[in-house]
Amino acid sequence: MTGKRLLLVEDDRSLADLITFHFERAGYHVTRTGDGEEALILVEEVKPDLVVLDWMIEGISGIEVCRRLRRRNTTANLPILMLTARGEEDDRVRGLETGADDYITKPFSPKELVARAGAVLRRVRPALAAETLDYGGLEMDLAAHRVRRNGQPVQLGPTEYRLLRHFLENPGRVFSRQQLLETVWPHSEEIELRTVDVHIRRLRLALGEPDLVRTVRSAGYALDADGLA
Repeated sequence: MTGKRLLLVEDDRSLADLITFHFERAGYHVTRTGDGEEALILVEEVKPDLVVLDWMIEGISGIEVCRRLRRRNTTANLPILMLTARGEEDDRVRGLETGADDYITKPFSPKELVARAGAVLRRVRPALAAETLDYGGLEMDLAAHRVRRNGQPVQLGPTEYRLLRHFLENPGRVFSRQQLLETVWPHSEEIELRTVDVHIRRLRLALGEPDLVRTVRSAGYALDADGLA
């Protein structure tokens, strides 16, 4: 699945179901929990593009989850949108000062929530909202589904296109085979890990630059133009 990854931290099951429905319909891949401690673990496992975080949740509070995420180097810049029934100005200011990128008060329109989330991503991670992705001489036109390498067309199969898009949205970041499998392949539970290696080879061949997709020993793969001569 190539959609943006969302971690939803909400302990109201019916509200979580509603939010999940609207985000999935908008193309997001949603992981959810109602527990603050579990949320901190899932952030490292799922590596979401965005966190939608309720202030009042089980275990540690949403505001504390936000504070801890901002203290970690790996999540210091992770986009966070907070949900809360607290509507007072002081509470909103506290949430934003803790590190939330935006704040929406219950009750809210799910469509507005999705729109606000998209606005946060465009502001904080513009590559995820762009119509064109560029990196290391590669250009991907998301609307036309076309790829160019140094101005020349690149012919890719559907799986190689999804792989490359995922890499272009996260340049330099290392992904394990399992992470790529779960992100790029629908029904990944039916696919073997070595399938990833096969499609990585095909992608390298199509790009004509094997070192552009770097093998990180015992870790996985990364799109890394720094390694090119």
